[in-house]
Amino acid sequence: MSLLEDLKWRYATKKMTGASVEQEKIDYITEAARLAPTSSGLHPFKIIEISNQELKEQIQPLAYNQSQIVDASHLLIFAAYDEYTQDRVDSVFLQQEVERGLPAGFANEYKNGLMARFNTQSKDQHFDHAARQAYIGFGIAIAAAAEQRVDATPMEGFDNAALDQFLGLNELGLKSVTILALGYRDIDNDWLVNLKKVRIDKKDFVISKN
Repeated sequence: MSLLEDLKWRYATKKMTGASVEQEKIDYITEAARLAPTSSGLHPFKIIEISNQELKEQIQPLAYNQSQIVDASHLLIFAAYDEYTQDRVDSVFLQQEVERGLPAGFANEYKNGLMARFNTQSKDQHFDHAARQAYIGFGIAIAAAAEQRVDATPMEGFDNAALDQFLGLNELGLKSVTILALGYRDIDNDWLVNLKKVRIDKKDFVISKN
């Protein structure tokens, strides 16, 4: 299957069966997100993977009681850094130096310029930037799920602050961005499953300046 065929197959699943997704497929999807590109290679987000049914039931009221929360096999919660600190940025560049065999301080000029820019910004601006990086991984995870023939529901409809408190994300310096519910479509009870995929026409989507 090609990527385009995978994307034509997928849709925002409205009703899932509750069947478990094989862990190797979940691992494939999270690995795809881990390999996603991020600005300056900072990778300022993490994934909280939840399969425990009791936890999903406790999260459901925080997500407007959407059925996918409890019917999904797994929830992937994408959470971004609440701010860029010197320690966080230093650790990224140190890892790059070590794993690439580069001399200590190889990228100090670039790193210092990056931090100088961050130091002029607010924590809200930091989070906004980090959240955009999380969305890159989020999109790649959706595509990877389609490749694995795992249904996925992208979800922004939840109380971020309440979820952060419930999961203890604040103590980790993280804030929730999105939820990706993973499972298998319930073809008998999902009203959307057989409807045509509708997208804006290509002629109205691509603005060519050639």
